[in-house]
Amino acid sequence: MPRRSGELQMDLWLPLLLFWITCASSSPIAGHSRSTQSGGSAAVAAVAVVAPASGPGSEGQRLLSRAKRGWVWNQMFVLEEFSGPDPILVGRLHTDLDVGSKNIKYVLAGEGAGTIFAINENTGDIHAMKRLDREEKAEYTLTAQVVNADTDEPLEPPSGFIIKVQDINDNPPQFIEGPYRASVPEMSAVGTPVTQVTATDADDSGYGNSAKLVYSILEGQPYFSVDPNSATIKIALHEMDREMREEYLVVIQAKDMGGHMGGLSGTTTVTVTLTDINDNPPKFSKSLYEFVIPEDLPMGKTGGNVKANDRDIGENARSTYNIIDGDGLGMFEIVTDAQTQEGILRLRKPLDYETKHAYILKVEATNPPVFSKPMYRLEVNENAPINTVIGSVTARDPDSSGSSVRYFIDRHTDLERQFNINVDDGKITLAKPLDRETDMWHNITVTATEVKNHSQISRAIVAIRVMDINDNAPEFATEYEAFLCENGKPGQVIQTLSAVDKDDPIQGHYFDYRLVPEMLNNPNFTIKNNQDNSISVLAKHDTFRRQKQEMYFLPIIVTDNGHPPMSSTNTLTIRVCGCSKDGEVQSCNVEAYVLPIGLSMGALIAILACITLLLVIVVLFVTLRRHKNEPLIIKDDEDVRENIIRYDDEGGGEEDTEAFDIATLQNPDGINGYLPAGQHSGPNGVDVDEFINVRLHEADNDPTAPPYDSIQIYGYEGRGSIAGSLSSLETASSDSDQNYDYLREWGPRFRRLGELYPWGERSRDLTPDFMSKAKQRNTFQMFSFLSTYLCIETLRGGGGTPAFRNWIKKNKLKEQKRLPSWEATFFLYSLE
Repeated sequence: MPRRSGELQMDLWLPLLLFWITCASSSPIAGHSRSTQSGGSAAVAAVAVVAPASGPGSEGQRLLSRAKRGWVWNQMFVLEEFSGPDPILVGRLHTDLDVGSKNIKYVLAGEGAGTIFAINENTGDIHAMKRLDREEKAEYTLTAQVVNADTDEPLEPPSGFIIKVQDINDNPPQFIEGPYRASVPEMSAVGTPVTQVTATDADDSGYGNSAKLVYSILEGQPYFSVDPNSATIKIALHEMDREMREEYLVVIQAKDMGGHMGGLSGTTTVTVTLTDINDNPPKFSKSLYEFVIPEDLPMGKTGGNVKANDRDIGENARSTYNIIDGDGLGMFEIVTDAQTQEGILRLRKPLDYETKHAYILKVEATNPPVFSKPMYRLEVNENAPINTVIGSVTARDPDSSGSSVRYFIDRHTDLERQFNINVDDGKITLAKPLDRETDMWHNITVTATEVKNHSQISRAIVAIRVMDINDNAPEFATEYEAFLCENGKPGQVIQTLSAVDKDDPIQGHYFDYRLVPEMLNNPNFTIKNNQDNSISVLAKHDTFRRQKQEMYFLPIIVTDNGHPPMSSTNTLTIRVCGCSKDGEVQSCNVEAYVLPIGLSMGALIAILACITLLLVIVVLFVTLRRHKNEPLIIKDDEDVRENIIRYDDEGGGEEDTEAFDIATLQNPDGINGYLPAGQHSGPNGVDVDEFINVRLHEADNDPTAPPYDSIQIYGYEGRGSIAGSLSSLETASSDSDQNYDYLREWGPRFRRLGELYPWGERSRDLTPDFMSKAKQRNTFQMFSFLSTYLCIETLRGGGGTPAFRNWIKKNKLKEQKRLPSWEATFFLYSLE
């Protein structure tokens, strides 16, 4: 009884439930979708939920409850190319909040909102304001929201929907690659494929028959036919002979709407050329040839020519001549002229008229072996084992039915030696493993040769197609990188993904997408199958922030429908970005947070560039001002004060080099370090440090002086010197003609110098003063040495011997002007 009571209650509640749903569906408040335009549809409906009660005390009872209404959207449609006087109604939006008593309005945003599509704020009607073209844009993504009419405060979260442009048949089929040219061997069998043409239709192939094409032949019958679905042109007539007609014009038509009345059509032309095969034997123009040959004809000379004509062309018209019978087999030979295709009769042995007056020869003209087909098409699976028989070719000798033929592969067409052929029966076998993804087709050339005559060779093309097996896993079509806006909405499509597979199954590809097991409960993203071998990645929430996490990685498994199925794991990179209100990506870097509000990266780069340019201008200006304040120094070619002139005169050895240190003059600040203790002042109590500092100060403040300190050593006489060259190599007198005894009087410090200038017995007769003789020994060099020596002696607290000082005082006025200014000044100072 309890069970029967429950069934009675079920029978009672079921009609009431159906009646309630019917009433709710027809009520305006329920938001039932309706359309006032063909092809358009609204997309809102209320949802009723029926839940059986359970638990103690509720057995057999049914409780009806209505869930809180949310936005429920379907796709809206609008016909393309609509050009009526009024805007076309696309659909109507409705919400449960619109009960007539609340002050609400509908707001539309997204692609084309306000320009292409407009919404009635009060009723929610959406109208298309412009003429739409599906071939230009097939769908529009928009967002609808209900707000307070007075304060614009949102009353419900926004929801997105799609308006699709419905196709009409407004585009005819087009043959993009036409006109076509094709060729086929003559005498091909009926049904032999010639070529395939392809037409395209810009209309929507997934909607109606606007893009469903049917092919037909308008011109070219009865020679050819065309497959109505694949557009493959085939031979339709037996024994089409090239020698009778070589070229045909075929007109193909493609018509949409499945070929029915009212469909649009397009045409193209195909020029088909019959290629030659060796189907005609050579024939002599006459059956008897007579030649008169002189008895004294040299051996190897031509005795006559014969010619056989062949209606074939090219290699197929090439003939070979042979003497097959007669009484002069050993006396004559015949060869073929490759240019004229004539048979040339030549003498092999000497003739003797008295022995034999005439010879009778039987000559034959033959063609190479003929293949059963000019081209062979074979197929083999890519996983076929080695030595698998792929197929065979056959050839015959057209001149002799019993003649044997041998087969070979032209290795120039099979460089990798992928295949082998049996020389006797023509069976082609596999020699190496195949890979369809590397080479789908292999075109090789097979030759046939007569056993009795190896010069008779013919060729045929063998096209081997490698059949596919499922040995490659699908993968993403490209390296996807998705961008997610921080202000995005839950359910927003982040990226649409598709996959590719190197394999080519006959039934086509079908891919299955799924998240890796550890990502099934991913709180951030989910995927949706689009039923077209693609998926959409959706966001689950709207709380993505770059500061929290800038990048996400979503691994997805893609599986194909092959046998056995192959799969691979591909990772989608998702970057969180800052976007504008319209959803355009502006910045995807975390560093963007430190940028001023309203200042884009491009503006910052422009500002930095301007600042850099200003800094460069300032640096250049300062540099130019500095150069302008410096005095201009005119450098004379004769001014060699910055050069150190080195002479090859032999010095005094270690005693001279240890006598002074040139670094002392280069570093005046360090002079005190070289002075002996208690001897810091020069002669007459003058402080050398003070003197050098004074001269240094004057040099630093002199605007015409060089901007650096250096030792200026002059190694030349100057311009126009009356002394001429002072080199000792050019003097007219020798060292023995001069007296340098005065050097010995100067003391032990000049002993080494005196040794460099020897003296002899004749020195008594040579008593000129030192200055006149010094001119012949490079006076300037002597003064440079003496002045340097005196400087060092002064720094050491000496000053040279009295005799040396007296000699310098006596002669300084004569040669002072030859010394450099600084050196002469220092030199005279040391004598004071």
